[in-house]
Amino acid sequence: MYNFFVDNSSVIDNGYKIIGKDYNHIKNVLRMKVGEEVLVTYNGISDLCEIINFDNLAVILSIKAPNYQNTELPIEIYLFQGLPKSDKFEFIIQKAVELGVKEIIPVEMKFCVAKIEEKKKAQKLERFNLISESAAKQSKRNVIPKVSNVLTFNQAVEYAKGLDLFIVPYECANGIEQTSSVISQIKKGMKVGVMIGSEGGFSDSEIELAKTSGAKIITLGKRILRTETASITALSVIMLKAETLY
Repeated sequence: MYNFFVDNSSVIDNGYKIIGKDYNHIKNVLRMKVGEEVLVTYNGISDLCEIINFDNLAVILSIKAPNYQNTELPIEIYLFQGLPKSDKFEFIIQKAVELGVKEIIPVEMKFCVAKIEEKKKAQKLERFNLISESAAKQSKRNVIPKVSNVLTFNQAVEYAKGLDLFIVPYECANGIEQTSSVISQIKKGMKVGVMIGSEGGFSDSEIELAKTSGAKIITLGKRILRTETASITALSVIMLKAETLY
């Protein structure tokens, strides 16, 4: 079933009126017909709706089952991602959204291979958020996770201080028991941050700053993971723990 996100302008009596690119997608790409069902997500709530009419470049839907489903995790996950090459970051955004993140924060680190030119940052951020929206639709999320402005490492660590738990997988860390212990600390309602190094990994000074700021340094196993693999692995472990907390 297809999922569409709407704002205040789409709300009508007992239903929704969808125009613009989503109207075109419903009518001309998906070729949906009157009587077919879709999910419409407004303000964090997904309603099961039925198409009742196509009218003047708009599709009119009535609500069949309000608050039909909630797919959000009982915790908030914040992914601090060391900037990788553009195609890798787009892949990470897509998978992170599928795995339930609340927000994705790109981070400039000492050993980042990729850099985003200042004049291109706004354009890149717009594209990143469109990828997040597309992934949220596909995975039936109730919200569209935000991809934030690029932060420096110091700024990212300061941001993470406001969270309940800050986890940093590190290739030089040992002891999977520590990883298990840290993950077991996750409780319902917590804000959990996870920071993943870029292609070049973390510098010693970055790890020391993270430690002194309260980060829990963990291992993801004995093998060296690529940055995109580390992101997916860490988020999957946290997601599976969160799924037990409903």
